Amino acid sequence: MFNFYTLLYMSVLRFSALQEVLHRKPIVVEEKERRSELFGKNVFNEQAMRQHMTKEAYQSVMDAIEFGTKIDRTTADQIAVSMKDWALSKGATHYTHWFQPLTGSTAEKHDAFFETIDGGAMEKFGGGQLVQQEPDASSFPNGGIRNTFEARGYTAWDPTSPAFIYGTTLCIPTVFVAYTGEALDNKAPLLRALQAVDTAATAVCKYFDKNVSKVNATLGWEQEYFLIDTALAAARPDIMMTGRALLGHAPAKGQQLDDHYFGSIPTRVLNFMRDLEHECMLLGVPVKTRHNEVAPNQFELAPIFEEANLAVDHNSLLMDVMEKVSQRHKFKVLFHEKPFAGINGSGKHNNWSLSTNTGVNLLSPGKTPMKNLQFLTFFVNTIKAVHDYEELIRASIASASNDHRLGANEAPPAIISVFIGTQLSEVLDELENVTKGKLSPEEKTDLKLNIVGKIPEILLDNTDRNRTSPFAFTGNKFELRAVGSWANCAGPMTVLNTIIARQLNEFKEEVDKLIDTKKLKKDEAIFNVLREYIKASKNIRFEGDGYGEAWEKEAKMRGLSNNKTTPEALKAKISKKAISLFEEMGVMNKVEVEARHEIELEEYSKKIQIESRVLGDIARNHIIPTAIQYQNTLIENVRGLKEIFGNNFEKYANEQIDLIQKISLHIAEINSKVELMIEERKKANKLEGQKNADAYCNKVKPYFDEIRYHCDKLELMVDDNLWPLTKYRELLFTR
Repeated sequence: MFNFYTLLYMSVLRFSALQEVLHRKPIVVEEKERRSELFGKNVFNEQAMRQHMTKEAYQSVMDAIEFGTKIDRTTADQIAVSMKDWALSKGATHYTHWFQPLTGSTAEKHDAFFETIDGGAMEKFGGGQLVQQEPDASSFPNGGIRNTFEARGYTAWDPTSPAFIYGTTLCIPTVFVAYTGEALDNKAPLLRALQAVDTAATAVCKYFDKNVSKVNATLGWEQEYFLIDTALAAARPDIMMTGRALLGHAPAKGQQLDDHYFGSIPTRVLNFMRDLEHECMLLGVPVKTRHNEVAPNQFELAPIFEEANLAVDHNSLLMDVMEKVSQRHKFKVLFHEKPFAGINGSGKHNNWSLSTNTGVNLLSPGKTPMKNLQFLTFFVNTIKAVHDYEELIRASIASASNDHRLGANEAPPAIISVFIGTQLSEVLDELENVTKGKLSPEEKTDLKLNIVGKIPEILLDNTDRNRTSPFAFTGNKFELRAVGSWANCAGPMTVLNTIIARQLNEFKEEVDKLIDTKKLKKDEAIFNVLREYIKASKNIRFEGDGYGEAWEKEAKMRGLSNNKTTPEALKAKISKKAISLFEEMGVMNKVEVEARHEIELEEYSKKIQIESRVLGDIARNHIIPTAIQYQNTLIENVRGLKEIFGNNFEKYANEQIDLIQKISLHIAEINSKVELMIEERKKANKLEGQKNADAYCNKVKPYFDEIRYHCDKLELMVDDNLWPLTKYRELLFTR
């Protein structure tokens, strides 16, 4: 039984929210120091370590970062004391092991430096507290790795990612593992994958430069997001509970004029950005770019490229900082990939490359044929790796929220393909025709001068960008465009670096075999192997439009997968091929792989379940009562007309009667569809694992669009003064 007083309150809440927004004053943000002076002030970086640590302790940390050597307990104690003194000088009172459990977000438990001793007190922090802690891990997702009644999960210090102070807390980046050693987080597998790609890439680099002793994977993410006023968000239970608008009719003006993209940044938003960037500078997050995105109230920021592990940590930290800073400016930040239907969603493009300790970007051509052959080696091997594991890449970016974005007009489709541009495609086509075995002198000259030698000139004009490609080469890096804005970059980066590492190992084995058994020269052997890889991976390369049935049909003919939903896509994660890959490369064992698959399926089902419950609640407790209230007003109007005009009243009440009938039809459809959705949800809840996720995907979720259709129709019919939910035009254009 609905309450009209509640409806009145909701409509009043909407209009009071609009009044509140119209009277907002931008928060003034003063920047008294240069960015370069602010950068890293609250980070225990190399500069801080040099100042506060002994030479031996400093060198021990640097060796751990560079070579992965272990830090002994005595040295750990020295490091801990130095870190504590530095933190206290910055006003810190607590410390925490900052980690990334399999929830997709970060976690922390704060402990004070304060301890009592013999009736007195002191600040204390030792090597044991720095290196390892045992947080209560009972409620974190574990996928069956450990029993929930066993709280033993351990955090272990990751020295490759520097500690930092946020607020009054010293945050120490850590991995999170079970008592048995299995990873319970996103960081541990990523670190293993980065070690694997370092080893494999360094070995291949020796063909071209003996001085290369280390290769780092680099990452530059682009974070897209929406900002809406907190008051407007409070009038939308769906946004508050799920991060997206489950209902809402599209406004007359959306993004069709392209007037928001790269436009003048609204004052309130610009002040938020300045405040955010100030916090980022202090935390050592090198944010550089900010701009309006395509959709109204959608924005983007991007940093300078960093080592991949540090970049992942910084992105996770940034998302947390964004939420806190946005509260100061009375904004709610939305990371959902598709918070508003009908306009562009948000991604987190992952720009990936490999760089050597000698300062060379391995995906950037050089000035000599040898440097260009090195570029081609890593370029072709990357394409081959993506070809061989395209289903696994698709699985790495799968989520309930990203399913809404993939294949929409602003994002790549669920089919993984590689875009390299016309000019580089022609280069690979020419290399495909290289003679098998030993090369003639003429062919060697032609390869060096006219094909390999001209790559830098070709790339100067290689400015074409295919925004429908999930994996595109953009001049000196590959851009994985399909990652969702809500995602932790660690997942796709773990997969990408693992498959590249395996592919480079295979490449070296084949080249060495040709050199040893066929007596080919090094360059000839490399060209021979690359030629075969180009042929074998040709089907993954696609330069056309990724939308529509034409590409889907062609992709199917090419043997490419098209896993459109998360439950379907995630199956690739537990395939024999995937488990073999992760075990072979030492990134994850079978238990860890299967645990993540179980967690991700469960997360998918829970998110759809929550959205279903919220949608049913809003439809029945907000939309239907509001429609009935307005319908009653129309009925009273018809009765009045009948009293005035008698039997001829229909002549004057025809439109009202028609509207009353349409409202009744929509109400009936909403109520019926909600009932059916609830019944399907009950059935799904009795299932487990894959069957549970499939049921939520194929049986429950389809009702969302049907219920929404009728609710959105009512939004256009019901008196605006009665409508309880903040409308799209208000959410997207009230600033």
